[in-house]
Amino acid sequence: MQIVSKLPFWLKLLYGSGDWGIASIGMMRSIFYALYLTDVVGIEPRLASVGALAGIIWDAVNDPIIGTLSDRMKSKLGRRRPFLLWFAFPFGLSFVMLWSAPNWESQVGLLIYVTLAFMISDTLTTLVAVPYLSLTPELTQDYDERTSLSSFRTVFQLLSAMTVVITAPMIVDTVIINGGSQQQGFIAAGAVFGAIGSLPLFFIGLFVRERFASEVQEQEAIPFSKTLRLAWENVPFRYAAGIYMFNWSAVDMVAITFPFFLLYWVAQGDLLAKITIFGVDLALESAFFGVMMLVCVLFVPFWLWFAKRRNKIQAYIIGMSVWIIVQGMIFTIQPGDIAWLLTIAALAGIGVSAAYILPDSILPDVIEWDELRTGRRQEGIYYGIRTLIRKLTGAGVIFLTLQILGWSGYQAPPVDSTQFTQPDSALLSIRLMVSFIGMAILLGTIILAWSYPLTREKYARIQMLLKRRREQIKNRADVSALP
Repeated sequence: MQIVSKLPFWLKLLYGSGDWGIASIGMMRSIFYALYLTDVVGIEPRLASVGALAGIIWDAVNDPIIGTLSDRMKSKLGRRRPFLLWFAFPFGLSFVMLWSAPNWESQVGLLIYVTLAFMISDTLTTLVAVPYLSLTPELTQDYDERTSLSSFRTVFQLLSAMTVVITAPMIVDTVIINGGSQQQGFIAAGAVFGAIGSLPLFFIGLFVRERFASEVQEQEAIPFSKTLRLAWENVPFRYAAGIYMFNWSAVDMVAITFPFFLLYWVAQGDLLAKITIFGVDLALESAFFGVMMLVCVLFVPFWLWFAKRRNKIQAYIIGMSVWIIVQGMIFTIQPGDIAWLLTIAALAGIGVSAAYILPDSILPDVIEWDELRTGRRQEGIYYGIRTLIRKLTGAGVIFLTLQILGWSGYQAPPVDSTQFTQPDSALLSIRLMVSFIGMAILLGTIILAWSYPLTREKYARIQMLLKRRREQIKNRADVSALP
């Protein structure tokens, strides 16, 4: 079978749109969920972190298992599409539940509810995210096309993230202005983004075909524990997994801690702080994250060009180096210094753009190395572990952030208050998390990327050897079919 190296534009566009829902839900959860638990639901920070810890344990169970189920699925529709068709709409509905904590007095009761809601939403996210991501190496086997395909996903990721950070606070404020509560505002925002996000995933299930899955020879099922062990024995995957862990820990540290930083340090406790940009009044967090996400989107073509001209790893190291410098600059922001704040937001967008686009373009190459080594294609288990790492970092950073806030003396503002000041110890902890702690995490990405073993040249040799093996398998099959 002749390999078609170029994918049609419509397919890239449709496939990329699938990340709109996953990214928008992930971004809203990353930025607002910790603040929602402490300031809206009213759970004490250290107690709220227990819910995140339960999510980590559940993540460790469901992600690799669903990845394995995806690899072993046998259907006329393929291995991945049935999951998208069955679970796209339940995935969207689960996002409403995530923000629908009841008005109970019991802290333990609230903790149990939000933990169960998180686990249900997390499971349904996994049921669509792992099969969706596992389609990448089954749509193209070309090194640069995979980077291009990842760039389409990244554009939708960043556009959805920018939409969320700008419009979610506006939806909440609109509900409040019309007589609703802040709780109802979050539910409305969840319903909007859940509904919009589920549609592209469903359409991908309808129209996208798995081009290269049929070339994979029938594989005997192996135990789940052995599958994980084989994945760990893949040395390039260890590096890729480490890069991914540090990468998204840094992204989540910014996303989770910056709303606290903006409200309680920059705005000095003005919980309704707004700024005007081009005549539009925006919440302070909407302005900061909006500027950062806009620059992220604008720099996607640059990182795509640079990765193609040199290689993915060099581009990634440069991007992370830029971001480390910006992280140090964040500590210099003073209360009320909006111009400097937005300047740093724009500079941070350069590094964050590289963090979004480049790690995902590395993983398909690791999967090809695994196929050469084992003779098996196991996209599902690798993308299951990838999704596990992504969600572990989010839950882990939420847990760490809430623990630090609790021990530093953070206080939830009274209901309906618009002005509230945090103690100096809490403010210092918040400033350290958004700057120097983030720098330390980013340094880990550079160390691992510097040692990453798969270059463009090595990958080309892997592809050549795989092509020979597939031709040999096909020839043996043709010979055995002769009368």
